[in-house]
Amino acid sequence: MARQQFTPEQHSVRLLKVGERVRHVLSEVLTRQQVHDDTLSAHSVSVTEVRMTPDLRQATVFVKPLLGANEDEVLTALRQNTAYLQREVASRLGLKFAAKLRFRADDSFEEADRIERLLSDPRVKRDLDD
Repeated sequence: MARQQFTPEQHSVRLLKVGERVRHVLSEVLTRQQVHDDTLSAHSVSVTEVRMTPDLRQATVFVKPLLGANEDEVLTALRQNTAYLQREVASRLGLKFAAKLRFRADDSFEEADRIERLLSDPRVKRDLDD
């Protein structure tokens, strides 16, 4: 059987679609508290983004606990339960390979706040108004 060839655009769209499906599965598992972990049960965790490698074998999962509280504890708990979460993703998506999950803290909200503060600076406003 010939290997299916994708154009770069199709490959990119496929990565985004699979990443979004992984994000939905993880969000559902965490929302329904199907992971038997006290730390994860005590916190609401948002899965903000999932980035897949081109071969779909690794997924970087960006998470943020509600209000950013106890971020390190939540990341540790997620990393301890990675095997269970990988099995859930693999069984629900039915992909050829189970993606290896790597959990990272999502810093995009802090970066957006930093940019907003910079744009609110009177010196920057003065330059933007010209």
